[in-house]
Amino acid sequence: MMLGLPNKTLVAIEAVLDIAFNAGGAPVQSGDITQRQGIPRRSLEPVLQQLTRSGVLTGVRGPRGGYRLARERRRITVGEIVRVISGRDEPIGVAQDGDGSELGNKVVRPLWLELGAEVMARLEQVTLDDLCARAERAGIESEARKTVDFTI
Repeated sequence: MMLGLPNKTLVAIEAVLDIAFNAGGAPVQSGDITQRQGIPRRSLEPVLQQLTRSGVLTGVRGPRGGYRLARERRRITVGEIVRVISGRDEPIGVAQDGDGSELGNKVVRPLWLELGAEVMARLEQVTLDDLCARAERAGIESEARKTVDFTI
C-alpha cells in the first residue's frame, strides 16, 4: 500500500530521474522520456513545464533542445519534486477537510499526518544521485553510457 502519491507526482519523479539518468551532454527530449517510461505526452508536458518554472529543470530551445537538470543531481531531492508538483509543504496523502467522526479527527487523521511527515522527511533525504545509483544496481542501462565512446 502506498501513502497516496498521485499519478502526476509519480510521473514527475520518473521524468526527472529519466533526465538525470539518461542525460549525456545533450538535453533530454520529452519524446525520449515518453518512449522510455511509457508516460503519455499529454501527462508529461505540463509536469515538465511545472518543474522548469520551479527551477528543478532547465528547458533548452531549438531542434536539439529538451530538458536538463537545473542543478547537480546530488542537489535535487525527491521531496523537492513532490513539493513542487503538489504545490504545498503539508504531508502527502492527507485530506484537509474537518468532516468526520471524533475518532477520525482526533486519532486517525493525526496519525496519517505523522506518517505523511515521516515519508516527506525521508523523501527529502533521497537525491536523484541516490536513485541513479539504484538504477545502475538494478542493471538498467543509461542512454548516456550507450552514446559515450570509450575508444582512445
